Amino acid sequence: MAARLSLEKARSIARQHPAALVIGSDQVASLDGEVMGKPGNYESARSQLRASAGRRVYFHTGVALVAVSSNFERFHVEPFSVLFRELDDKSIENYLIREQPYDSAGSFKCEGLGIALFRRLEGADPTSLEGLPLIALTGLLAEAGMPVLGSPGS
Repeated sequence: MAARLSLEKARSIARQHPAALVIGSDQVASLDGEVMGKPGNYESARSQLRASAGRRVYFHTGVALVAVSSNFERFHVEPFSVLFRELDDKSIENYLIREQPYDSAGSFKCEGLGIALFRRLEGADPTSLEGLPLIALTGLLAEAGMPVLGSPGS
C-alpha cells in the first residue's frame, strides 16, 4: 500500500510536470495487522494511542521518484517499528492537547513530543518515521543521476 500510494502521488505530479523529477511519499501504520489511518480528531487519536500503549506499531514508508520525460520510475519501502511505553489516560490527554497530531498516522509526531511516547525505535532509517526515508531517497536520486553529494553546481 505504501509503495502504491507513493507511486500514485509521484506519477500524478510528474504527468503535470513531465520535465521534473518528482518525489512521492506515503506511510502506512499498522497494529496487529490492521491499518491505522490518520485519526482526524481527538477521540480517534486517543483511541489509537490507548490501543498502542505498551505495544509495537509497524510503519512502512514508501518513497517514489518519477520523471516522465526520461521514463524513470523507482520506489522503495522502508520498514520501521515503534515500541510504545505503557501510557495512562492522563499522559495521552496531555500529549494530544499539546501536539494535536490528528493528521498523523499512529496519532503522534516523532519530531515533537511524540518521542516521549516510545520505549524503543527499530529500523534502519529513522527519517522514515517522519514520513520521508531520506537514506532511501538519497539512493534513488543517485540512480536518477542526481547524487546528493555530486559536484557543486552540477
